[in-house]
Amino acid sequence: MEKEVIVATKNKGKVKEFSQLLSKEGVVVKSLLDYPEIPDIIEDGQTFTENAAKKAETIAEKFNSTVIADDSGLIVDALGGKPGVFSARYAGEEKDDIANMEKVLNQLLDLPDSDRTARFYCAIAVAIPNSETRIYEGACEGYITREPRGKNGFGYDPIMYIPEKEKTMAELAADEKNKISHRSKALKALLSEREEIFRS
Repeated sequence: MEKEVIVATKNKGKVKEFSQLLSKEGVVVKSLLDYPEIPDIIEDGQTFTENAAKKAETIAEKFNSTVIADDSGLIVDALGGKPGVFSARYAGEEKDDIANMEKVLNQLLDLPDSDRTARFYCAIAVAIPNSETRIYEGACEGYITREPRGKNGFGYDPIMYIPEKEKTMAELAADEKNKISHRSKALKALLSEREEIFRS
């Protein structure tokens, strides 16, 4: 029998990635897009882990079922770790991928390639009723390009260059991205405990 899990996000890109990664495990993904009456959860944590846990626990309590939530973003060394937890709204309260990328590129304008190191980081929280919330982490290292490249993915993918692939995240096909991404690495750690998490 297929198992169903709620992913606490309204981000279509994330829903698509989680669905691609979890469908192989026989897990059907529902998201907050399926429950439009639920308001956005305020992400006021100081860390990715705090935000992921808050989202997962809030929705798990509401539905009394297992809920997965992630908080992820871009960490740029030359910017002291920014955008960090503010990645989605780096250029303003409205989530605007293009404006966010432009802000990062402008801030790095004069930096040589060697100083443009960055990573995508992901914390996934799994909230299980009557159980302690579990946290799984993943990261993907790279460099910030000088201009966006590629049409795939979402967020900062077009400006995140992955040296081992010689492409930006947005130039990778979905299955390529899903092998190396921060989210897939965190999810791989989660799936190592799948029996406990998805038990009926």
